Amino acid sequence: MQEMNRQNIVPVNIEEEMQASYIDYSMSVIVTRALPDVRDGLKPVHRRIIYAMHDEGLVHNKPHSKCAGVVGEVLKNYHPHGDSAVYDALVRMAQPWNLRYPLIQGQGNFGSVDGDSAAAYRYTECRLAAISELLLRDIEKNTVNFVPNFDGRTNEPSVLPSAFPNLLVNGSAGIAVGMATNIPPHNLKETIDAVEVLMDNPNATINDLMKVVPGPDFPTGGYIYGRAGIKEAYETGRGRLCLRARVMSEELKGGRQALIVTEIPYQVNKANLITDIATLARDKKINGISDIRDESDQTGMRIVIELKKGEIPQVIINQLYKLTQMQVTFGVILLALDGGRPRYLSLKRMLQCYIDHRREVVVRRTRFELDKARKRIHIVKGLLIAVANIDKVIKIIRQSPSVDEARQSLKTAFKLTDEQCTAILDMPLRRLTSLEIEKLQAEHDELVKMIEEFASILSNPDRVTKLIKGELDEVRDKFGDERQTEIVNAEGELTIEDLIAEERMVVTVSHAGYIKRTPTSLYRRQRRGGRGAAGVNLKEEDWVEQIFVGTTHNYILFFTNKGKAYWLKVYELPQGGRASRGRPIINLLALEPNERIEAMIPVDKFTADRFLVMCTRKGQVVRNSLDLYSNPRKVGIKAINIADDD
Repeated sequence: MQEMNRQNIVPVNIEEEMQASYIDYSMSVIVTRALPDVRDGLKPVHRRIIYAMHDEGLVHNKPHSKCAGVVGEVLKNYHPHGDSAVYDALVRMAQPWNLRYPLIQGQGNFGSVDGDSAAAYRYTECRLAAISELLLRDIEKNTVNFVPNFDGRTNEPSVLPSAFPNLLVNGSAGIAVGMATNIPPHNLKETIDAVEVLMDNPNATINDLMKVVPGPDFPTGGYIYGRAGIKEAYETGRGRLCLRARVMSEELKGGRQALIVTEIPYQVNKANLITDIATLARDKKINGISDIRDESDQTGMRIVIELKKGEIPQVIINQLYKLTQMQVTFGVILLALDGGRPRYLSLKRMLQCYIDHRREVVVRRTRFELDKARKRIHIVKGLLIAVANIDKVIKIIRQSPSVDEARQSLKTAFKLTDEQCTAILDMPLRRLTSLEIEKLQAEHDELVKMIEEFASILSNPDRVTKLIKGELDEVRDKFGDERQTEIVNAEGELTIEDLIAEERMVVTVSHAGYIKRTPTSLYRRQRRGGRGAAGVNLKEEDWVEQIFVGTTHNYILFFTNKGKAYWLKVYELPQGGRASRGRPIINLLALEPNERIEAMIPVDKFTADRFLVMCTRKGQVVRNSLDLYSNPRKVGIKAINIADDD
């Protein structure tokens, strides 16, 4: 026995075996789990969930059913994996902040934009949304191929007919082995318009398509800044988008301002965002925030950020964009299965793949309808022959000892087929009334017209195109809505300087390190003999050490005892009245321990023909061109090398 076992052992190179096994595993993950099909925009698990719910009759106008039953049905017949994978996919298809057009209507706790998880599937209920039924339209008319399920007991569709371009409309995200996809959602109206533009003009360019579909449309709204990333993604399949929250200012009592956030970037957790802002305010990394609260309700999102008195809203907004997820980068990866293979796709290629799919679906559906009509008219012709010769038919049937002999006799007497004879034998007596005979003749005439129509469609590609466009128009008119995400040209991006009026300011710095800015308008002209006005209230051991005048758009360069230079914009300084003390400058600059400000100077422009001259106590002199300081860094730069004893 041991000798026989040795003979069955086949030596294999371990490197080759590992490589082959890894490639097989990778392709299995890529094709059967992680990547969507370019035709219907669904991964296998999503397709199986939707088909199982359709098979169970859980359509949009029927009562909801327990999600546990749906998960069990999917696991039993189609998806032999963990129940959590199926339920998580089902939940995501019901969340309006994840899908632009949710495919499932949920009832119960399906989570929230705050990151709350859904309730267990024994508590929640679901049914198909009306728009998801369009993905299944005509599936029973041999429009797509069916393949055996994992155990061969039943069949499942390899792709859905998809009466709208779901991949672009709802997007997709997934991580496979060695590759990932991240397709953003789009507006249904715009996407369908783009499909029709490409159908009318197969040579349309990306610019032509972007005239009707300018960019993604996220369910959470917000802004997309710049079109360069959009165009790059549409042309190459990869690009980066800058997403920003929608913020507006609102005046509160006492002259204070509040920032109201009504829309946040796609896939940003609202609760975490609020926590991050509160932490930054507490740690003094963002000054000027006095309170933050979440007033969101069923009517929409509303995050209120109250500002301290005298703070400029635009400055705080800029800091929030820079330091929090109120501004994020969305990496577009248009990767999908095209012909069973993963490919990076341009916008035009994605639309063309969908058009080719719909053309195949419509042709297969028309062939199915044509075959069905031909089979029916064949039966109707037999029934009309029988009705016209009813006495002879009855005589033949009565004289026949069995059904089979009656069928054979009818077949011989009237030159009928087996199908026609069976229909005659199954015909009830009520079909012999004159009214029923008229109905048979009317049905025959209608079938003749239908056959001619179907044959005309199959012989004319233009009619197929017209049919596809007509069905897309119906979908657009019924389910289309307005764009939620606003796209702003890069040229139109506003800098903080654009949002802040240029105003002259008096900047004062005390010996103890307190700094403030005060509008020059508060210092009115004094006549002869005037008594003066208080410029600042300081403690007895403190005094004003430096004072200069600049505008809100000027930079201030700070030089420290360690030879480093730091930058601040004048508008970033705390504004106060003539009598206010200001704030410690160490709260505004990222100074090192034992580092202190030794000098400062206002700068309006960093040009090569202007210079900074620095001199140390021991007589070291350095002259630097001002343009060397034109790239501000939060942590500062080395401006001059100073010895430890200098």
